[in-house]
Amino acid sequence: MEIKLSPASLPETKANLLALPLFDDAFSKKGGSAALDALDAALGNVLRGAAELESFTGKANQKLVLHTHGKLAASHVVLIGLGNKGKYTTEGLRFAAGVAAKEALRIGGGKVAISLPEAADAADELRAVSEGLTLGAYRFDKWRSEKKDSKKEIKALVVAPAAGKKADLDRALSLGRAIGDAVNAARDLVNEPAMTLTPTALAQRAQKLLEDTGVQVKVHDKKKIEQLQMGMFLGVSQGSAEPPKLIEVRYVPKGQAAAKAKPLALVGKAITFDSGGLSLKPADAMVDMKTDMAGSAAVFAAMHVIATEIKPKFPVYAYVGTCENMPSGTAYRPGDVLTSRIGKTVEITNTDAEGRLVLGDVLSYACEANPRGVIDLATLTGACIVALGMYTVGTFGRDDSLVDAVLDAAKGAGEDFWRMPLVPDVKENLKSDIADMKNSGARWGGAISAAHFLEEFVGETPWVHLDIAGPSTSDKDRGYTTKGGTGVGVRTLVELVRRLDAKA
Repeated sequence: MEIKLSPASLPETKANLLALPLFDDAFSKKGGSAALDALDAALGNVLRGAAELESFTGKANQKLVLHTHGKLAASHVVLIGLGNKGKYTTEGLRFAAGVAAKEALRIGGGKVAISLPEAADAADELRAVSEGLTLGAYRFDKWRSEKKDSKKEIKALVVAPAAGKKADLDRALSLGRAIGDAVNAARDLVNEPAMTLTPTALAQRAQKLLEDTGVQVKVHDKKKIEQLQMGMFLGVSQGSAEPPKLIEVRYVPKGQAAAKAKPLALVGKAITFDSGGLSLKPADAMVDMKTDMAGSAAVFAAMHVIATEIKPKFPVYAYVGTCENMPSGTAYRPGDVLTSRIGKTVEITNTDAEGRLVLGDVLSYACEANPRGVIDLATLTGACIVALGMYTVGTFGRDDSLVDAVLDAAKGAGEDFWRMPLVPDVKENLKSDIADMKNSGARWGGAISAAHFLEEFVGETPWVHLDIAGPSTSDKDRGYTTKGGTGVGVRTLVELVRRLDAKA
């Protein structure tokens, strides 16, 4: 898909679909919209009348589609509501661009043109539009016998003229497209069935995704994991016929001083299928457990953009321990005691609390690189969904500066993160009678106790834990989101590194 700026005015822009995002004052006497006026005049003054008949007022997420009957260079026009101008953020425009993409696919694809809101920050808006349209155009039909019709794909996006230096505007479009493509790559991984995305296959897919980016990718086998004494990781993996893999990715900037700077470490959970182990999940709860590696998908995808587009002046390392959690005669059992890489012993009270075990060993390994901070992403607990719902990432951490940096980056990227407390009393639930700690505590505060468990393995390293259990998948199409894997976290990680680099 080609993305570029358009030199033509809106009525003269050739496209299959012309999208016009509007605030809710566009139809008022005090507000108004020059873009709306221009299109209305070109259509013989029927646009405002049609909006009135269909009760389109520019409220957030409203949509109105009209055929132009040859009166414009575009065959269709879609008006998309942005809501109140005072509450507007670029996420609203990203959402609108996703709506436009889905509408374009519905009418047959081709070229999409979109106008920016008036008085907008051009570079930020262009990036949001580029991301939103790329994300909205996503479809996963690899396993359908009837493939998507290539003639109905979106071939190009053109954006109405925007103020600013062309180089800056082109850069914003390019970055938005790169981020959108990365999120879609993460979605592909999350949507892939576990039968074809085994731990070995995930490692291969990561290598393929990151080839020609300049990063170093190392894939360690079970023997190396044993040498590293990752007893918790090995315990989870031992019930599966599929061997575990430990994947390391390293971006190192050019220049001796930059290369020696403290790295930022990213860790992603990668259980390619979670049956619950011997603490077996109900059948209907297993259906989506191919998605239990969404944290790793986000990390790999973000590393691609970081290495190719951001190129920060400090190293960024990524660590992923991947395996299956399966029931068998060799599976680890409730009541077993596992010894972690750092020597802490863990009594197993629930084999379905497996992600934290793998993450604990991988986090301790990541912290041995003496990073400036470590951030983990994990589909860790159903408790976080109970607390925050399906759209919000639970954010835990004890280092306020790093937590605030992550939250600010999420806000700038248009992802919804919320800080959660590390309540000391909840940690008491992890006390064991026979080992240093248990792997799960009481039912209440489950997301907090899981975060406390991870905290035991990061030492003094600044650390942020992101529980993405809810927003890692979507059960419906919504704006730029397509049913299935969402790629949540990619945009925030990229924005965090971009902001840290600006301060470096």
